[in-house]
Amino acid sequence: MNATSSHESRKISLEEIMQAHLHLKEVVTRTPLQHSRVLSERYECDVYLKREDLQIVRSFKIRGAYHTIRSLPSEQISQGVICASAGNHAQGVAYSCRTLGIRGKIYMPSTTPRQKVKQVSFFGGSEVEIVLVGDTFDDAYAEAIAESGRTGMTFIHPFDDSKIIAGNGTIGMEIMEAAERSPDYIFITVGGGGLAAGVASYVKAVSPATRVIGIEPKGAPSLQRSLNAGKVVPLEEIDKFVDGAAVKRIGELTFEICQELVDDVLIVPEGKVCTTLLDLYNENAIVAEPAGALPIAALDLYREQIRGKSVVCVISGGNNDVDRMQEIKERSLIYEGLKHYFMVNFPQRAGALREFLDDVLGPNDDITRFEYTKQHNKDNGPALVGIELKHREDYAPLMERMFAKGLTFYELNKDPLLFNLLI
Repeated sequence: MNATSSHESRKISLEEIMQAHLHLKEVVTRTPLQHSRVLSERYECDVYLKREDLQIVRSFKIRGAYHTIRSLPSEQISQGVICASAGNHAQGVAYSCRTLGIRGKIYMPSTTPRQKVKQVSFFGGSEVEIVLVGDTFDDAYAEAIAESGRTGMTFIHPFDDSKIIAGNGTIGMEIMEAAERSPDYIFITVGGGGLAAGVASYVKAVSPATRVIGIEPKGAPSLQRSLNAGKVVPLEEIDKFVDGAAVKRIGELTFEICQELVDDVLIVPEGKVCTTLLDLYNENAIVAEPAGALPIAALDLYREQIRGKSVVCVISGGNNDVDRMQEIKERSLIYEGLKHYFMVNFPQRAGALREFLDDVLGPNDDITRFEYTKQHNKDNGPALVGIELKHREDYAPLMERMFAKGLTFYELNKDPLLFNLLI
């Protein structure tokens, strides 16, 4: 990476990060750097997990939010603070307001799950007012900026601010202090870029040989797209599934820092993230959110480079709604090639469905969904059929049997538009 921008980048100094560390000693948990035996054996290297999911608000966001608010001059503190967020940043700001006794106003999309709104209310208490407005983060952001202009309340940006970045940089400091030797690689999630910029600022200052690898979800590659263009480029559409990293536009300041200090950017499919989430829970008893699992999901892409090396993955957060677990499992199965959906036109005669079960399904195949698309005229309409395989290799034989049976069918997995409409 290390490209030179058209002007000198606004670096975050070690002094700024140390100042943030002094502030954060008041509230932040020094999260553990845990060696993972499972991942180390799988990748033939030493893998350590920086457990920001164990932070007091279950994500790293408290670091930047608290340091930023704690650094405000008294006249701004008296006016209060304001932010827009649908998740972890809102919780960090809310906690900071309650701890410091500062009035806060938090704008969240009206579509925000009730559980997240409840958490923000819990952390903020009577100090914080929550305003639900609009359908998207952009709607909430616009209202928050407007309210800041009307009232003089200071807007606390979720990532594109030097104080936020310095607060996040304390994670890098903790990693380097806890590690037995300087890591060869540090894998970090990139959304708006505040986390990667902060960690890289500290790590590269004290250990230039450590390679910092940024990880983005396939549906929101804002940093990679901007790096390719040499400037910040907003994305027109994003997949919001990895909500902690699904950002249309990386920050201007964070882009400058990442452009200079981040060595590589990897893109991970959302389905791969889901598989990693389930593995983390089953193998390590770690409940991560999708953005928190991104760095570990990316290890497969660097398997050769990291063999025999020391690797740190920052698990940035663990605010995962239990209601999403079924969707996570489904996305994982589809990505792994174990779940397939079809529209099937069955012959209009008795016994056709029984023949499908006997002649088409393999001994280890299961029908997990079956419904006629025309509920009042089942004889004249295709059926939606979901089939789960035990092994990826069972797919080709299944297709051979469907063709041999002479069935008329359509694979929904290969048509994103129809898949999203029907599944």
